[in-house]
Amino acid sequence: MLVGIVVKNGIVLIDYINLNKERGTSIRRSVIKGGKSRLRPVLMTTATTLLGMLPMALGIGEGSETWQPMGIAIIGGLTLSTILTLIVVPVIYTGFHGRDVRAKRKLWAKQLKANA
Repeated sequence: MLVGIVVKNGIVLIDYINLNKERGTSIRRSVIKGGKSRLRPVLMTTATTLLGMLPMALGIGEGSETWQPMGIAIIGGLTLSTILTLIVVPVIYTGFHGRDVRAKRKLWAKQLKANA
């Protein structure tokens, strides 16, 4: 469950960044616009799951000591993964895009030297 939510949040963010890039926006503006636009849906998905797991993590009721550790783990993991999705994923995406641009520039320079 935890992995599915995190992957969905990452896909939603990257998909919107790619959409902005296809529309001709620069990579930096695409990442910023994608982060701003998809912040609310990502946080809403996370918040609803966290609130749903809160009774389990609090351990209220008979036999709850069995399920309480799972609730705590889900809440902690989802909180950390949401932060990573919103910060680390765009940084890595931008880094990979920069590497591709540098590789294309080197190839273009080689072609210019070969034609000269």
